[in-house]
Amino acid sequence: MSDDLAIEAMSATDWPAVRAMYEAGIATGNATFEETTPQWEAWDVEHLKEHRLVARRGGTVVGWAAVVPVSERCVYAGVAESSVYVAEQARGSGVGRRLLDALTASTDAGDIWTLQTGVFPENVASLRLHEACGFRVVGVRERIGQHRRRWRDVVFMERRRA
Repeated sequence: MSDDLAIEAMSATDWPAVRAMYEAGIATGNATFEETTPQWEAWDVEHLKEHRLVARRGGTVVGWAAVVPVSERCVYAGVAESSVYVAEQARGSGVGRRLLDALTASTDAGDIWTLQTGVFPENVASLRLHEACGFRVVGVRERIGQHRRRWRDVVFMERRRA
């Protein structure tokens, strides 16, 4: 991990860099079912403002993490789905770990008691990252959705606040 890496609250001015990393993840075919990125206004409404982070190295955003609520039902008020993306040039340098650790600290300090995520089985780096940060595999959702004309499985993971 680099000492010059800063984890900070995400702002609207970070959106171009965040969007570029999201688009790069979409292009890999193993980061998300999504095929396009939303406009800032839509993304902003969906993601919880108090749990959005960027990793900045030398002033450049090299990763981001955020959460969305899983449901509007009150019984799920403390359950959120997390996303973590790291710029290609920063992968393998500890950025993902620092972001996910900071995100879990943020949600633990807030009103979130469970973080969940779905990871394509082919995304081994993400599976390892989440396990290293205290997520456990709940199960595999087999053939849960079609992506680029083929059925995809998703490894369903969760982390509970201690």
